[in-house]
Amino acid sequence: METKKKNRKRAIVIVLDSVGIGEMPDAAEFGDVGSHTLGNIRKARGRLDLPNLSALGLAAIENSRLDTRGITPGGAYGRLAEQTKAKDTTCGHWEMAGLPLKQAFKTYPKGFPEAFLREFEAKIGRGTLGNEVASGTEIISRLGDEHVRTGKPIVYTSADSVFQIAAHEGVIALPELYRICEIARELLNDDSFLVGRVIARPFEGESGAYKRTENRKDYAVEPFSDTVLDALVKRGLDVVGIGKIEDIFCHRGVSTVDHTKNNHAGVDATVRFLEAGTGDFIFTNLVDFDM
Repeated sequence: METKKKNRKRAIVIVLDSVGIGEMPDAAEFGDVGSHTLGNIRKARGRLDLPNLSALGLAAIENSRLDTRGITPGGAYGRLAEQTKAKDTTCGHWEMAGLPLKQAFKTYPKGFPEAFLREFEAKIGRGTLGNEVASGTEIISRLGDEHVRTGKPIVYTSADSVFQIAAHEGVIALPELYRICEIARELLNDDSFLVGRVIARPFEGESGAYKRTENRKDYAVEPFSDTVLDALVKRGLDVVGIGKIEDIFCHRGVSTVDHTKNNHAGVDATVRFLEAGTGDFIFTNLVDFDM
């Protein structure tokens, strides 16, 4: 878009994190056959009204499974296929910024090696619970009581290249949880692990009603080479990172940051920067879809 205020061209990228529009050809390798976020939500609910996105062209995308309702799209639209053989946040965002990876980050479908866990526990001064592939909401429901009783953080992974650490904010305070994550990140920077992100997953509540808070924090590995964001900053342009963008790029290539914690705040911040004429490139991640 071009603003009247400064008569300059600007670009805005908004990522609806984890909102998918169909499986990739290699879906079977990731256990994702049949995945289609928009289509499956519409099927389960019977309808899915997205008038503004449809006006831009979302419903007209091949295999969107959404009703076009006779709307003539006013924008360009299409489906993209990832080059990197992976499915995690870091690889996807890096590739959007011009850095596809020849070698994807490693995943740990059987949990992390015992030797690593023992070293990690020794450095943080606590034992751990979990060390398995799990849903974040399910594992805090299942292991939350034991965590509260013992003070041991819950560690788990997923189909992504992540080492996630969950802790009740009343048991392990946020500064301590973040310190624990920093220790994990340092250990997992070893090339033998090649883990994309360490994620702090704080939660609150009582037994049977635990829920995540918005104090999540991502610790990504640093990009292996320059991205489009780095190139823009080097040319003196203002790159605005909204949401967890700064974390995904390890604080590189971002000159202005608004670390919003939910979708509403992310959208509000994007609009605010647009109206203020701030930022030559605005990169927004809406994280709630991926909680």
